Amino acid sequence: MKRNHIPFNWPHMTGKELDHIAEAHQNGRLAGDGPFTAKCHGWLEESTGCQKALLTHSCTAALEMIALLLDIRPGDEVIMPSYTFVSTANAFVLRGGVPVFVDIREDTLNLDESLIEAAITSRTRAIAVVHYAGVACEMDQIMAIADKHGLAVVEDAAQGVMASYKGRPLGSIGQLGAYSFHETKNVISGEGGALLVNDPALSLRAEIIREKGTDRSRFFRGEVDKYTWQDVGSSFLPGELIAAFLWAQLEESVRITQARLIAWQRYHDLLEDLEVSGWLRRPVVPQGCVHNAHMYYVVLSPEVDRQFVLDSFRSASVASVFHYVPLHSSPAGLRYARAHGELEVTVSQSERLVRLPLWVGLSETQQDHVIDVLRTAIREGRRD
Repeated sequence: MKRNHIPFNWPHMTGKELDHIAEAHQNGRLAGDGPFTAKCHGWLEESTGCQKALLTHSCTAALEMIALLLDIRPGDEVIMPSYTFVSTANAFVLRGGVPVFVDIREDTLNLDESLIEAAITSRTRAIAVVHYAGVACEMDQIMAIADKHGLAVVEDAAQGVMASYKGRPLGSIGQLGAYSFHETKNVISGEGGALLVNDPALSLRAEIIREKGTDRSRFFRGEVDKYTWQDVGSSFLPGELIAAFLWAQLEESVRITQARLIAWQRYHDLLEDLEVSGWLRRPVVPQGCVHNAHMYYVVLSPEVDRQFVLDSFRSASVASVFHYVPLHSSPAGLRYARAHGELEVTVSQSERLVRLPLWVGLSETQQDHVIDVLRTAIREGRRD
C-alpha cells in the first residue's frame, strides 16, 4: 500500500493462509477436491443449510454450471437485473439463452419484484436475482412468482456470503445459488467461488458437470467401480491451494464480517447529515435483511457532479469508484439480450452511485479523510 494512499480494497489475510497452503503441500495433494476442499464444502453446507456445496474456480464458473443444470437452450429467457456484473448474463448467453433485463428498486438497487411478472413469457425459464451489496432481494415474493409460473430461481449471491433474508442465508433460498471469493469480496481466496445446490434432484448432476461430465466423485466414494463420461461438463473445480487459503478465511468469517460491519456503520453515521440535507442517499437495508457490509456506497443527488466527486477523490489519493455500466446499454447487451421497459431507475442510479473504500483494517482516520473529501467535493461540485 502506497504511503498516504487509501485503496478501494485491500485483501485481508487472517495469518493462517500460508500454513494451510504448506499443509496441503505436505499432504501431497495440490489438485482439487482434497481435504481442505472437503472442509470448505462442510462449512458452506452447515452454515447455509444447502443440500450440496461445491467449490468452483470462480463465481462465474458456478453461474455457468447453473445454466447447464437448468438445461438452458437457445431462445430460453432468464429474467435478471441489468445492473449487475457481466457474468450473470454471460452464463446463460453461452447456452443460447436470452437475458431479459428488468428494472431495479430505487432503495436497494435489487431486482424490482413488482415488475417481474409482466416480463414473463412462454420462453421464460428462470429468474436470476442479484443480492446487491450483500442486501437481499425480496425473496418471498420472488419465490411465489416463480412457483406460480413454474420457474427456477437462481441467486447470484456473489456479494452475499454471511448475509441473510428473514433468517435464511443468501444463496440457500432459490433452487441454485452462487458465491464469489474473489479478492474484492469479504471472504477471499484470490479467485474462487462456490455453487450452492438447494434442490436435491440437482445434486448428483452438479457433481458430474463439475468433474468434466464424469461420475468421478461417485467413484472415489466407492459408489461405482469405475468412472466414465456421463454428461456435458468442464473443469470447474479449484486447486487445493485455493481451498487451503479459503479455509483460513472461512474459519475467521465471523470476525471479518464484524470488522466490516463496524466500518460500514461508521460511514453510515458520518453521512447522516448529508442525507438529511438532500445531497446523497445512503444504503437501505430493509427489515428482515441482515447484510454483510460488503460495500458502502452513496447515491449522489442529481445536483452533484459525480465525475467531479470522483476526480476529487483521485486528487486526494483516495480510490473511490462507480460501479456497473448497465448491461442493457452495452454492445453485447444490445446484441444478446432485451430490456423489459425503459429501466429508468437502473439508468438513474447507476449514473449517480459512488463506492467508498471499505476493507478490514481501514482506520477511523482514513475514514474521516474519505468523508472530508466527499463533503468538500459535494460542496464544490454542485451543478448550477
